Amino acid sequence: MAPSRSEREAESTARRPRFGPRGRTATPAAREAVAAALGTTPPQRGLLIEYLHTLQDRHGALQPDHLVALAEALHVAPVEVFEVATFYAHFDVLADGAPAPPPVTIRVCESLPCAMAGAHRLLDALRAAPPGGARILSAPCMGACDQAPVCAAEQGGADGLVTAATPGRVAAAWLHGVRLVPPAPPHPLPPMPVLAAARDGLLTREAMLAALDAAGLRGLGGAGFPAARKWRAVMAQPGPRHLVVNADEGEPGTFKDRWCLHHHLHRVLEGMLLAAQAIDAEACWIYLRDEYPEARHALATASAALCETGVAQRPIHLRRGAGAYICGEETALLESLEGRRGYPRHKPPYPGEVGLFGRPTLIHNVETLWWLPELFAAPEAAARYAAAGRRGQSGRRLVSLSGRVRKPGVHDAPAGITALELIEECGGGMQDGHRLAAYLPGGASGGILPAAMADLPLAFGTLDHLGCFVGSGGVVVLSDQDDLADAARNLVRFFHDESCGQCTPCRVGTQKAARLLDAPHWDRALLHELAQAMADGSICGLGQAAMNPVLSLLRHFPAEALP
Repeated sequence: MAPSRSEREAESTARRPRFGPRGRTATPAAREAVAAALGTTPPQRGLLIEYLHTLQDRHGALQPDHLVALAEALHVAPVEVFEVATFYAHFDVLADGAPAPPPVTIRVCESLPCAMAGAHRLLDALRAAPPGGARILSAPCMGACDQAPVCAAEQGGADGLVTAATPGRVAAAWLHGVRLVPPAPPHPLPPMPVLAAARDGLLTREAMLAALDAAGLRGLGGAGFPAARKWRAVMAQPGPRHLVVNADEGEPGTFKDRWCLHHHLHRVLEGMLLAAQAIDAEACWIYLRDEYPEARHALATASAALCETGVAQRPIHLRRGAGAYICGEETALLESLEGRRGYPRHKPPYPGEVGLFGRPTLIHNVETLWWLPELFAAPEAAARYAAAGRRGQSGRRLVSLSGRVRKPGVHDAPAGITALELIEECGGGMQDGHRLAAYLPGGASGGILPAAMADLPLAFGTLDHLGCFVGSGGVVVLSDQDDLADAARNLVRFFHDESCGQCTPCRVGTQKAARLLDAPHWDRALLHELAQAMADGSICGLGQAAMNPVLSLLRHFPAEALP
């Protein structure tokens, strides 16, 4: 039967081209809010995360209309803005019509050192009686493990931190909102004599490389790749080049970058500019975790001064993370710097071959740069550094010591020091009433070793045969009063929460591991099988190392001590 006239008209209307925008369009008010956030400079796609921070700081959360207007301003699809905003833990993306969260958000750290110090009791108490009606959230490591338990508050872009926190201290600090101590007036940065020598030709690129070789300096963010080899690999690529500072330490038990930035900011910046001078970097980029607001303000002031006075001789770009541990992985960091989700990339064959915005890039963590002015200060400095190690190891490093010791903190220790020596010489011994039972030699992913192995040297490669490593140098000390199985559960939950979700072995594996560890009795065979699948199939080190705490417990501790 032939179609009726109304059916023919309906079909003709359906086929008619549609003019104008499809989907949701931005409102005039949203466009105005976004324009204020963008400022007077032309919009840049790579600044998406910075724009999201600005919008949230001004409006308390991210409104759907604002995300649509921001996409319009950047000439990208709204889904690109939405997927970035929802990836990072510190962004609050509201549904249509949903109320904004309370003005003050208090985040309580649940990482292992804080959990050992009573973070769960603190969290329960604050949830039962939130100061001033604040929103109370659990959060991963905040880089203050030596002052556990800790919590942070935020309100309209202002941030504060309470250390050695109790419900009373938190209530006193934030009963009427976040009140930060006014920043100290800026002071001129101290002289940078080593950088001046490099600028004057007294310290050549070849001399810097020779010093790195003599010192045996490695990347101290965790992987331990020889610094000189990394420099040469980047230099071998045609310019222009970039220098990126990875200041996104998020490994539970690691807080040395915070210490460097708070106490020796000028030294870190001098090391950054020395490395940039050596590789002839077009620009320097600093990616700083969002949990370090004090360091962010200090870096912004110091970087502006270095550029205005001409000391930097190149632009310095400061970028703010948004609560994603995975962005400490250098390729995920590059993705985030370019304004995207922090998904790790498949790494190229050589360091720096393909980096930021497709250009060769040298990436160093804060501590590695912190050592450079000392190593380059005099011809014999590199040799002294190398000779400082113990038990045949070369060099020194900053160790983050936390847990059941009397004096937790950052300590300048020789490579090859043992955990026992570290506890006694740097940590002041065990806390009263506690006896050493186990320790993490390298943060959350470095595994767990028993007290019987506390006389092993802590250095790159010395613990590999035990399935452990020193990584970023975060040593967490556990005592006979700590539940080792609970410690493993805490660490695996952290990896599950922080998995970026890009690859199935990590995304699903960490979830299944957390469930298996919550069982009354551990299925050891299944845990081993799961760990192997995650190590073989995960794209980056998070999934590959997430089961290290569990595997080391199963390997080095008696079965009767575990579920």
